[in-house]
Amino acid sequence: MYTNYFHLKQAPFSIAPDPRYLFMSERHREALAHLLYGIGSGGGFVLLTGEIGAGKTTVCRCFIEQVPDDCRLAYIFNPKLTVEELLQTICDEFRVDVAPGGGVKAYVDAINAYLLDSHARGHNNVLVIDEAQNLSAQVLEQLRLLTNLETSERKLLQIILIGQPELRAMLARPELEQLAQRVIARYHLGPLSAAETDAYVAHRLAVAGVQGAAPIPSALAPLIHRLTDGVPRRINLLCDRALLGAYVENSREVTAKILRRAAREVFAGDAAAAAGTPRPALRWPFVAGGVLAGAALSAAAWQAVPHSAPPAPVAVKAAAKPAPVAAPADASAQPLALGTQDEALRALGALWGQQLPAGAPCDGAPRLGLRCYQGHGGLYELRLLDRPAIIGLHDGQRLGYAVLTGIDDTSATLTIDGRPHTVSLGALATRLDGEYTTLWKMPRGFRDQVRPGDSGPDVDWIAARLAELDGKHAAPPPGQALDAPTRRLLRAFQVKQNLKADGLAGPRTYMRLNQLSGVAEPRLLAATGK
Repeated sequence: MYTNYFHLKQAPFSIAPDPRYLFMSERHREALAHLLYGIGSGGGFVLLTGEIGAGKTTVCRCFIEQVPDDCRLAYIFNPKLTVEELLQTICDEFRVDVAPGGGVKAYVDAINAYLLDSHARGHNNVLVIDEAQNLSAQVLEQLRLLTNLETSERKLLQIILIGQPELRAMLARPELEQLAQRVIARYHLGPLSAAETDAYVAHRLAVAGVQGAAPIPSALAPLIHRLTDGVPRRINLLCDRALLGAYVENSREVTAKILRRAAREVFAGDAAAAAGTPRPALRWPFVAGGVLAGAALSAAAWQAVPHSAPPAPVAVKAAAKPAPVAAPADASAQPLALGTQDEALRALGALWGQQLPAGAPCDGAPRLGLRCYQGHGGLYELRLLDRPAIIGLHDGQRLGYAVLTGIDDTSATLTIDGRPHTVSLGALATRLDGEYTTLWKMPRGFRDQVRPGDSGPDVDWIAARLAELDGKHAAPPPGQALDAPTRRLLRAFQVKQNLKADGLAGPRTYMRLNQLSGVAEPRLLAATGK
């Protein structure tokens, strides 16, 4: 109804799953990283929980698209089944033939035979169960028994349970303790932050084809976050109704008054949400869940890696050159002392062919044509950046730094004091602080943010790169301002690269433009051929 009024191609806040509108926040990326870690760690259960509308299905779909070619995947989305019905469904998903009437034993025997044969062919098998909070205790116990089949290296069936927060409470019951002990990674998907809410709204409007001023101003993001608790589905419901309200009032943009009225209509049964009042009862479990999830992953990852007694500094084995596969840790692995952040920064600068000044390396980097970029995220985020970075590594109460110079499916290469060392991803995950720093080459005349109407060498550089990558339009002449056509190209580029689609060029946009247009910079994945 309001799409033509706002010159949109379609309704931007439909709750129907549409891959074009996929928005992966840092939390969603971390949740995806936990699932991908789980299938590469040798089996057992992986647990993903979150409130209704938090984006669990979005993460699951991304995961399914990224499973390795050697994985056979079974997906169950309606788990209100008896034990026998569940086993029959598993057989159907894995295309295992079972003679009818054989009962539970016939299904279990057929699944075991299939798993052994599949393992002999070099295949892994992953069972994904959505809405897993609906599983009965008897069905969960049967699932545990299915994971008993294993080799000396791994279990032959890996199970991912996705469900609402009560799934965690279920697994805490005494009768399910044995299953809970087999959970090797767990993550509770919390809500978006206020900044992520802003990016989420801008992203969906950009995909829907917004031109010019956005009908939902960025200044409303804190209020949207407050009214929705940062839950994506609630954001969709609220923004959809708010756009309709603006259309009815013949307003070209949503106002705070329209937004609050929309909240009262959409969340009529939720007094706190309609009033924009934070709900502590919802927020505390998110925080606790995030802490516990991180601790669980670290414990699981550490237990999954052969190791001796916990070392003082991070224990890695020295190598003469970076190796694509980590050598197993053993008692001969010698602990190495990590460096300071400034030392690591100067080592990072050397990869860009520059000697950063001592004392304040990032302050001196611009004089060498470089900029520091600091962020927060796990291994998945670093893969997306695809550039060497300084990472903080915990050792008890101490924090040291190393340069992450390479990463593949199973291991990472760290450079410490000029020498490369290889560690498994599982061992690295237990020590990651989450903060990272990297470098990027800046164009001439760079400004921290280029806005509509700006002109100069940095605008010329952006316009030329966008035109080159688009391949359909000639680059505008030098000195031209950042106009509407170039901004449309910039937004389209940002949407395609899963960046904040605000039409304003910032560091992440510059970094991706550098990579795609062939600017000579070191890459994190290049050494592994990824």
